[in-house]
Formats: sequence, structure tokens, C-alpha cells
Amino acid sequence: MNSAFLPILVTGAAGFIGSHVCDMLLAKGNRVIGLDNFDDYYSRKEKEANLIRAKTNSNFSLVEGDIRDADLAAQVLREHGISLVIHLAARAGVRSSILEPERCVDVNVRGTLVQLEAARKAGVKKFIFASSSSVYGERSEVPFRESDPTDRPLSPYGASKKAGEAICYTYHHLYGISIACLRFFTVYGPRQRPDLAIRKFAELMVANRPLPVFGDGTSQRDYTHIQDILTGVNGAMEWCRKSVSPHYGIFNLGSKNPISLNESIKYLGEILEILPKREILPLQPGDVSQTYADTTLAERELGFHRMVPFREGLADFCQWLRSHNSSTK
Repeated sequence: MNSAFLPILVTGAAGFIGSHVCDMLLAKGNRVIGLDNFDDYYSRKEKEANLIRAKTNSNFSLVEGDIRDADLAAQVLREHGISLVIHLAARAGVRSSILEPERCVDVNVRGTLVQLEAARKAGVKKFIFASSSSVYGERSEVPFRESDPTDRPLSPYGASKKAGEAICYTYHHLYGISIACLRFFTVYGPRQRPDLAIRKFAELMVANRPLPVFGDGTSQRDYTHIQDILTGVNGAMEWCRKSVSPHYGIFNLGSKNPISLNESIKYLGEILEILPKREILPLQPGDVSQTYADTTLAERELGFHRMVPFREGLADFCQWLRSHNSSTK
């Protein structure tokens, strides 16, 4: 623990990744301020449940509000003496961004700008931004490297994350803020959002309902367990802390082990001991055929490493899901 990181602001604190980040920081003895507006993308009850552990810790404070609220952003940084911002809040999801592009861009781009401007005014010099593998768009060359072109995202969500990275660079360049942009690759694990494939498929299997499979099932995703993502976030904090002069960096956080949709369904069925039923549907706009992270840079600069094999991570998720579903009945 380093006193330079006391306290830390986590935006999107009640979300899947955000709540895990809060728990990690609190376990290390940090003072954490969580900001969340409990957006209606999925139920408030789910998000409240994500924060149960954090709320038992006296070092945690929750502020309910919108990341686009400039007055609130300034107030939080000023009143709590924030020294590091971990900006995870976003209007998530490729599909929802196609349905509501203006909302996606407003939250993800303007919200990021508001948080950066508040950090500038408050003199906060360390900032971590949650980006996404969606910035890469459709690529045949693998694995994906941070130096690859990212000017052709296939969804408003991917475009909004690319814009966020660009705005982060501008604030680094103009105001000397050390900023790490973390490109998350298909994160899964306990507390996963209800709309994400692994949880959606698991719940459909348990309900004995068919799984909507878009395409032939050969598309691949670089599934990354939440515990591995946390090593990257922790490494990014240290990378910001150690910077003698202001740093700016983009880092892939992935497993380096793409899994096909067919394989993921197969493994999930084996763990749940259920034979999956499939409904084959046309490919959807915005989907890419594969994601595959080269994590060499994150390994070298952040100490990032993959520890959780996919099947082990799936079993961990299924154990949580059983417990979660029984507790919410």
C-alpha cells in the first residue's frame, strides 16, 4: 500500500469490474470512493449485491451520481482529496450502442471528458481509463497489438472507447497527467453482467431454453477472468505511481488464448451437466469474428499475467451463479 493512492475514486463502482476493483483496493487497505448512477442497463438489485462486501468496509464510501455531472465530479475530487481516478463507468455493450448510439457516446465520451477535466482542475495526476478490445474492429492479423490500427471500430461502443483513449492522450500531453488505458478483452467471472454471453448462456441452460447462437459458432473470443484483470489494474496503479515524468500508455489485458463460441458452450454444458440446445441465428451487426490479445507490453510494463485457465474460470463463475441465484429466489 502506498499513501499516494489514498483515497482512490472508482467510477462505475457498482458494476461487474468496478465492484471487484473496489474489493481489491479495500483489501490492500486503501480508502475508496465509489461513484455510480445505478444506470438502468440492468437491475439496481444486481448492482447493490455487487457492493455488499465493499459496504461492510469502513474505508469505502459510495456516491450516487452521473459521471457527466461536472459539479459532482469536482465536488467528489475536492472533498475527498482524490489522488488517483480509476474510470470504469461506461454505457457498456456493442448491441446497446447500436440501439442507442447517442446515449452511448454521450456517456462514454462526454463522461470521460468530464472526469478528466475535473482531475485537471483538482490537480490529480494519475488516471486509469477502461478501454476495450472493441477498438480493434475486424482484424485477420493476430494477435492484436497495441500498435495495430484502431481507426475502424464496428460499433458506436468501440468508437466511443477509441475516442476516450484519444481524449486521455490529449490531457496527458497538455496537463502532464499519467494515464494508463487498459483494453479489456471479454472479461468474465462472478458478478458478470446478465447480458454477457457466458452468464446469459448459463442461465438459459439452467432454464432448459435454447441458446441464441449467431453464426456457425466458430467466432472466437479472448476470455479473460476478472481475477486476471485485477492484476492488470493493480499493475497500472504501480505504473502510474512510479512515473518520474508523466506517462501515457495503452495496454491489452487478455488471456492470449482465444476460445470459440462452440467450445465455450460445450465447456459450460459439461460444468453444468446440461446438454445445450441451440437456436442458430444470422450474424449480428457490430460483431467481430475474433479477438486475440498480445499482452507482451502489459506483462513487461504492468507485471500483468494470466493465472486462471478458461475451464477453471468457468467453474468459478458457475459456482457463483448457483449461489447468486439461490440467494435471490
